[in-house]
Amino acid sequence: MRMVALALSFLLATPAMAEKLSLNEISQYLNSFSSATGEFTQINDDGTISTGQIYIKRPGRVRFEYNPPEQTLVVADGDTVGIIDPKSNTGGEAYPLDRTPLKIILQRNVDFGRARMVTGHTSDGKTTTVRAQDPAHPEYGNIELVFTGSPVELRQWVINDSGGSKTTVVLGDLTTGTQLGNDRFVIPGKDKFKRIDR
Repeated sequence: MRMVALALSFLLATPAMAEKLSLNEISQYLNSFSSATGEFTQINDDGTISTGQIYIKRPGRVRFEYNPPEQTLVVADGDTVGIIDPKSNTGGEAYPLDRTPLKIILQRNVDFGRARMVTGHTSDGKTTTVRAQDPAHPEYGNIELVFTGSPVELRQWVINDSGGSKTTVVLGDLTTGTQLGNDRFVIPGKDKFKRIDR
């Protein structure tokens, strides 16, 4: 749990009180960059912890490279989310990106002002949290995004998926505007993956 405490230490470093960020400010921040890289700490539904590097290229692309001893790779190529886990007996798995809550922040234009998209918008005085879902398909789950202000920065998200599991990703400082080739977001062996349409 020490890693979790370190990963969340940014919360202790923020000012005692901060204004709640508006939905417009948050949308503008996410739309201000199309690519970003950084480090992440992932807290899984079973309490296990992983770390690694994240690469984001909007619209629709993200890559999670996990640090050893993990050998998992998660890649979204604009259409599909591929999960490659060498320890799995079933091989790679592929999910439609548009059925995952992650697609909300990977859209070309993020607009939290859309009707029925935001189901929660709160502040604890240090951070602002937005809970969002696909307005047309709330059954796909939701994503909770945590931001700090001055300047606005995305620090964490929690994905509550359609299967009832919860995955928390705590971000380090993101470097935005980086040049990322599309080849980084190719899912290796995608055509052989087990397709899961849920």
